[in-house]
Amino acid sequence: MKNLNAMAVLTLAFLGTSLMYGQATRTWVSGVGDDANPCSRTAPCKTFAGAIAKTVAGGEIDALDPGGFGGLTITKAITIDGGGGQVGSVLVAGTNGIVVAAGANDVVTIRNMRINGISSGLNGVRFLSGKSLSLENVYIFGFTQNGLDIALNQNTPASVHVIDSVFNNNTGVGIRATNAQTPAVEVGIKGTTVTLDTTGVEAATHAHLHLYQSVVEHGSTQGVLADDASNDARIFVDNCEISFNGSGGAVNSLAGGAISVAYSMLMNNAGPAFGVATGGINFGYGNTNRIANNSSNGTFTSTPLIP
Repeated sequence: MKNLNAMAVLTLAFLGTSLMYGQATRTWVSGVGDDANPCSRTAPCKTFAGAIAKTVAGGEIDALDPGGFGGLTITKAITIDGGGGQVGSVLVAGTNGIVVAAGANDVVTIRNMRINGISSGLNGVRFLSGKSLSLENVYIFGFTQNGLDIALNQNTPASVHVIDSVFNNNTGVGIRATNAQTPAVEVGIKGTTVTLDTTGVEAATHAHLHLYQSVVEHGSTQGVLADDASNDARIFVDNCEISFNGSGGAVNSLAGGAISVAYSMLMNNAGPAFGVATGGINFGYGNTNRIANNSSNGTFTSTPLIP
């Protein structure tokens, strides 16, 4: 009897804690929801910010229907899904769309989202800290700085995965990555289109980018840029199209940067296919690339420089 009573007390204590904190493993948002609700499927919240406070670390927020669910700062492991069959939206003016400032072991996933800066927002998504960030089927456009701004300052490993996404018409860089410390942040980009940004894709200090089966077009300055005075900006380009970019050309390595290009099309760029500044390095796999109608081929080497 004493054991049964003890179990009852523990059960009541657990239920009381759950009610007090009001957190669930899965919560819901809706265009007709209310943040005063518990964020359940039958009583959804209105915004992602309202739902995340009621979602346990490692849980998931799902959209029930199309809607604008507001900007968000993420400080824990979470999955946010704009919904199958429709896409949740974040529309912001004068600020960042989504900021990820999570813990060293936290994994964050954002999928099925449209993030609109309406020509006054700062960055679409900013990744400031965490173990991993994944963007899947995300459309980021209309920001005055960067579409995806990976701006870490951590000495623990971090990775970013961008899959089947679009970055369009951002005043800065479509996708930019840097880490103020080591190790370098690892960024994988697959099946993604980056277009009409000032620079399409950039690796800066301590950043390694892998660009695969993607398109980088109409960057007003250049398509792909490696820029790092600490000699740790690396970009691997494989099976990509880099076309119609500005005077910086298709790929451009500044001092400390290195870019490796294979099985890709570099065409119709106002600058060279391979642009390089003093201290920069480009590596092209010879005739595996299709190079035509650029201002020139530019400078590249046929000796592998990147392991």
